[in-house]
Amino acid sequence: MNYKRIIAGLLLIGSITAMLGFTRIDDDPVGKIIAQLGKWFAANPQEKVYLQLDKPYYAIGDNIWFKAYITTGSEHKLSAISNVLNVELIDDKDSVKQSIKLPVINGLTWGDFALPDSLKEGNYRIRAYTNWMRNAGEDYFFDKSFTVVNSVTNSVFTKTNYTYSIQNGQQNVNAVINYTDLSGAPYADKQVSYKVQFGQKITLKGRGQADDKGNLNISFVGTGQGSPTPGRIITDIKIDDKKPVEKSVLIKSASGKVDVQFFPEGGNLVNGNDSKIAFKAVGADGLGADIKGIVTDDQNNQVVSFSSGHLGMGEFNIKPETGKTYKARITYADGSENTVDLPKAGDTGYTLSVDNTAADNISIKIIPGPAVMKSTSETGVMGLAAQSGGVIYYAGKSKPGMKFFTAIVSKSKFPTGIVQFTLFSSTGEPLNERLVFVENNDQLKLNIASAQSTYQPRQKVKIDLNASDKTGKPVVGSFSVSVIDETKVPVDETAESTILSNLLLMSDLRGYIEKPNYYFANVNEKTAADLDVLMLTQGYHRFEWKQVLSDSYPPVVYQPEKTLEISGHLKNLFGKPVANGKVTLFTTTRGGFIIDTVSDKEGRFTFKNLVFRDSIRFVIQARTAKDRKNIQIDLDNIAPQKVGPNKNAPDLQVNISDGLSSFLQNSKSWYAGQLKYGLVSNSILLKEVEIKATKVNPAENSSNLNGPGNADQVVSGDEISQGCAHISDCLQGRLFGVRFQNGIAYLNRSPNTPMAVIIDGISVAQDSNNSNAGDIIDNLNANDIASIEVLRSIAYTSIYGGRAGGGVIIITTKRGGGSYVQRYSPGIISYNPKGYYKANVFYSPQYDDPKTNTQIPDLRSTIYWKPNIITNNSGKASVEYFNADSKGTYRVVIEGIDSDGNLGRQVYHYKVE
Repeated sequence: MNYKRIIAGLLLIGSITAMLGFTRIDDDPVGKIIAQLGKWFAANPQEKVYLQLDKPYYAIGDNIWFKAYITTGSEHKLSAISNVLNVELIDDKDSVKQSIKLPVINGLTWGDFALPDSLKEGNYRIRAYTNWMRNAGEDYFFDKSFTVVNSVTNSVFTKTNYTYSIQNGQQNVNAVINYTDLSGAPYADKQVSYKVQFGQKITLKGRGQADDKGNLNISFVGTGQGSPTPGRIITDIKIDDKKPVEKSVLIKSASGKVDVQFFPEGGNLVNGNDSKIAFKAVGADGLGADIKGIVTDDQNNQVVSFSSGHLGMGEFNIKPETGKTYKARITYADGSENTVDLPKAGDTGYTLSVDNTAADNISIKIIPGPAVMKSTSETGVMGLAAQSGGVIYYAGKSKPGMKFFTAIVSKSKFPTGIVQFTLFSSTGEPLNERLVFVENNDQLKLNIASAQSTYQPRQKVKIDLNASDKTGKPVVGSFSVSVIDETKVPVDETAESTILSNLLLMSDLRGYIEKPNYYFANVNEKTAADLDVLMLTQGYHRFEWKQVLSDSYPPVVYQPEKTLEISGHLKNLFGKPVANGKVTLFTTTRGGFIIDTVSDKEGRFTFKNLVFRDSIRFVIQARTAKDRKNIQIDLDNIAPQKVGPNKNAPDLQVNISDGLSSFLQNSKSWYAGQLKYGLVSNSILLKEVEIKATKVNPAENSSNLNGPGNADQVVSGDEISQGCAHISDCLQGRLFGVRFQNGIAYLNRSPNTPMAVIIDGISVAQDSNNSNAGDIIDNLNANDIASIEVLRSIAYTSIYGGRAGGGVIIITTKRGGGSYVQRYSPGIISYNPKGYYKANVFYSPQYDDPKTNTQIPDLRSTIYWKPNIITNNSGKASVEYFNADSKGTYRVVIEGIDSDGNLGRQVYHYKVE
């Protein structure tokens, strides 16, 4: 990277007032800072991932549809770093329920998660990241929480209200749980057993009875833990003579405590300087809490009063005096009070004050403390730098001897987003820091229109999109569109995670951001002021200056994934590398293929540029240069990403179904209609059927071409004795018409022709002169075998052709989750890696097609989804679809990005009557 060019090209000094002492930057210390930051981001380019979801919450039977945008840098250019994206569906116990890999082309991809009826209702989250992003940690991943409700198999719905009190010096929690059916009718006078659990510890067990309104009271002592508290009330309510219904209720917080923190602007409170102090009040549930109060000095004189504005945040101004200390007397919403010390002010240091209220410019004041002003020694050259996304867009230094200065910087110098202003000492030490959000109104202009404002059910709708940049010039971009029935799926626009709120705000701030789209949904003076308070109370987390300036780069553990690949190394029985070993990778799945490579002098080998789907089983075989097979193959398996605590835990909902009665009723009706016409599979409703006897097919996962279990003999893995020295010894006499000689299987009628051996669909036998089938069978672990099928008769062997002349043994191993390796014998392993997921296509009924079954009730809540809309050179694109049966307000959301990294989002509504 050309650092001189950075210094010359990005040195954008604004107009300077008479008090200013900034000069051009072409030497230390600020020149070094610019160069160091350039080196940092050259070595650690940061990717961001944003997922647009089709709706804010879901029901059992739904699909979660999403489009992924992967960007990098301050200009949000579509990333070329990674070509593979990992997306996971995680439950509220931090367990990964589904995981997929998606191929990424030019920073874009899309996929979906089906929500089967075997899934439980509750809080879930979707997490997305590239392998490269793992180097920076989970804070940088896309992570969004949402609820999944269940009206299909759920007969009991709860609503819980918590209150808190102090009794005998202990925090007491009172929970009132209300039990109803789907229609809201209470389960009155029902017996309930319950337990209160925090983590793995059960703190209370008991029994009770719901009253005539379906309410149950449970009181317990809180843990004193902060938010989020991993607590649950697990109840079993007996609503009839059948098995009790278990309901798990989240304990989001175990106290009513509110934490208040105060943040001096720039980081320092300096005596004698007018200073702005921001504050943030957060409840134990992690959400903003209302407070008010006064600031008093150590003589108990009132200095200033304050009250919270948006989500427990606010600010006030104070001019601290030398020798005095200050306290805040806080009154909470419940009337209780508390006193908190304000940060101590000092005589040294600087006040960094930034005024971002003007439309076009940012005003900056740097004022020293009294000790600095009185000092006769030279302060040295101070430096000020402003960066966004790792790029310095403004930099300057003071004139020698100048102890205070101001500057006015044009906002047009910066991209829209978070800008970090940092004041540096003459030795390059960061002294003060202030975050500012710059809004240049340069997002894409998306004009959405339809021919009518009102439509009928099942009527065809055409939505036209016209995309242009801030100057009105048409743009070619990639967009995704979601249409939902907002009458069935009410949306809190302020709580949405959007392409703007995520990429411009949330991805760069440390900590949880409550209602992120509040700052973008309706931009005005108040939202801009509230956003500035957020900048004062949240920390920037893209890097630490100490690391940047000391060249303390984090180790690069995870490389960018460009393609799927399988790699590893070979070593002999003594553990030494095997150079020039021949390695063969093959599979018979979906037509099959075979490729080979040679290991290097370190014994390493790699198969690159692979494209394969999930559930494919590979066989890897290795031989030395002299064709010897006594080789150990070790694969480079990347450990899966751990699931840490949910950074958006405050978004978790205690009352999963609260306010969603219309959505629940519609979901139940939709699912019943789909089930009636065989459009969905069902795995839960059968639980009410009494099964007298079942016939279990032990070979249900078999690759048998005749069909699983269609064989002359099937032996379950559970029938194989564990006391034999070799598996072939256990099978001797158990497989009818089969004998084993030196571990190799022969049919009695074909004593000279070894049986073909197929393991998990892979044929591993060769011929009678050079067969390793015996090695393979006897090196299997009996615990890994699910079934063995024997094909003797021509009725079953004919499908395998000439290779089955001596009969066939089909061995199916037990299926594990994710990628796993099965070692058959020296020099040969089976490997089931994670492959690409093939995204489903959203089904949109075509009611103008006579083949469409119009008798099926159309109760879709997601009316339409399309992830890959590309505008033409005129900036235009259109989509067509049919409305559902339901009447109400339909909501169209289009988000996207152009080739220059400009972002866009637009919401459009129309009526269906």
